[in-house]
Amino acid sequence: MALERLQKIIARAGIASRRRAEQLMLEGRVTVNGKVANKLGMRADAEVDHIKVNGKLLHSGSVPKHYFVAFKPQRMITSLADPEGRSTVADMLRAQKIRIRVFPVGRLDWDADGLLLLTNDGELANRVMHPRTHLPKIYWVKVKGHPSEQVLERLRKGVKIEKGVQTLPIKVIRERVTEGNTVFKVVLIEGRHHQLKKMFERVGHPVRAIRRIAIGSLSLGQLHKGEIRRLAPAELARLKKELGME
Repeated sequence: MALERLQKIIARAGIASRRRAEQLMLEGRVTVNGKVANKLGMRADAEVDHIKVNGKLLHSGSVPKHYFVAFKPQRMITSLADPEGRSTVADMLRAQKIRIRVFPVGRLDWDADGLLLLTNDGELANRVMHPRTHLPKIYWVKVKGHPSEQVLERLRKGVKIEKGVQTLPIKVIRERVTEGNTVFKVVLIEGRHHQLKKMFERVGHPVRAIRRIAIGSLSLGQLHKGEIRRLAPAELARLKKELGME
């Protein structure tokens, strides 16, 4: 095989998403032929070079790919381990007696619940997370108060949530109004850290609750909190088409 970027090789092997692979490299946890590979531009030949991640040799042979959707409950870390001992996605996998090694795609806040994609297909994970694919992520968002249409237009056009960070345009649809709160359906094509919370905080309406209900054509369907199911072939085919992976 030709030389390829290390993070792409690691992702294809099902170890982690490409973004996570980059983090592993920067942390010095990847070696090539015994030398630490901590520069993101480094390339290797998966068929020839000895590539190790966390001290384990990466095998160049094809790894069976697995795809699941889960309904992550609140108060759970979107990770396979937590040094503070909090509940993680790994606990949910064990509870469902799923022993296949998969990792969560993207993040869902500790206090948010909803749809989570789990896979060991690093290339698919990278495409799901990258804004250039324009794959919509749909959320129910409950906020304090009753934002005006003028405020919603600000959100729809994108707002500055940090110095030098402007969000991409979003869709915001008012769904339900209560005495002190409003529930919106929000469609994003990016996934910045705490993005929804920061956007609504910016316009003076703090978030009360967040639930992700869809990623592209994937939806929660009949899943209950804590449940996991394998993607049906037709679902996976639709997702790959949306991601340009046909």
